[in-house]
Amino acid sequence: MVRVCVIGCGYWGPNLVRNFCSANGKRMVVCADLKKERRDFMKERFPGVKVVSDWGKLLSDGAIDAVAIATPVSTHYQFAREAIEAGKHVLIEKPMTATIKEARELCSLARERNVVLMVDHTFIYTGAVRKMKEIIASGELGDVLYFDSVRVNLGLFQHDTNVVWDLAPHDLSIMDYLLETRPTSLSATGVDHTGSGFEDVAYVAVNFPNNLIAHFHVNWLSPVKVRQILIGGSKKMMIFNDLDPDEKIKVYDKGIEVATREGAYEMLVGYRTGDIYIPHLDRTEALANVARHFINCIERGEKPLTSGEDGLRVVSMLCAAQRSISEGGRKVDLWD
Repeated sequence: MVRVCVIGCGYWGPNLVRNFCSANGKRMVVCADLKKERRDFMKERFPGVKVVSDWGKLLSDGAIDAVAIATPVSTHYQFAREAIEAGKHVLIEKPMTATIKEARELCSLARERNVVLMVDHTFIYTGAVRKMKEIIASGELGDVLYFDSVRVNLGLFQHDTNVVWDLAPHDLSIMDYLLETRPTSLSATGVDHTGSGFEDVAYVAVNFPNNLIAHFHVNWLSPVKVRQILIGGSKKMMIFNDLDPDEKIKVYDKGIEVATREGAYEMLVGYRTGDIYIPHLDRTEALANVARHFINCIERGEKPLTSGEDGLRVVSMLCAAQRSISEGGRKVDLWD
């Protein structure tokens, strides 16, 4: 059995503890937080789970096999580095780190120490996104032409990061998982309307080879909450609406057919409209899949579905978007 220590018991930490308890047993979970009120909360909610204030003492504890980090992104690198150097397997919340350099160092260190480094890109473990991957991989959509994402709501404003780093990691990780082709560059624009120094509305355009394009709209100032991805293919199109409890994915047999009239220069565009279908989805909680997958990777010595390298690519895109915003929307090459 793998004994896991969850660091950080704020918003997400209790969810991790709950799922690790279900997957591995309460006695195999420890949690740590500096705040007494959070420790008291965890003791009351999870009887039987050991709760500590100083996680550093657990580094030398041979009974602890793995660490799950659910703290602010600015602390991810230090916590993860200390854990990996102590020979612990590591699960990190998104985004993986605050800089590309930090992400690269963690990937390198994990390989050197032969430990599992996994990033909790939770949406990759949902039945909906896994089904989308299956549909795209089958060729049913044809060639993917575009990926369009909207993730907007009113708040919650963050005190230490902007809307891109807060919301875009979800959809960037989904795009990275679904599309086999790697992007080449991106450009982004964003605006701070509150004077906080952090953009609250932003748009990110990601460029790929062969005219494939992706666009992301993230916004803390929307009057309505929208969580939607539209993927257009040469054969069919697909919509993912995460707020729809029953019909999260719809596949449309719609598209265009382009032809040229013989002896003429004008282009003729025809429209095709067919059936719509709603695929059946696995309803297992995504975080339960995350916890089980992390434990399985440790026990079997396997590479995670959302590895450190996957986290690095998302961090690279986030950093490039931030750079583009600061430079007035200039196109930034990726993977330099």
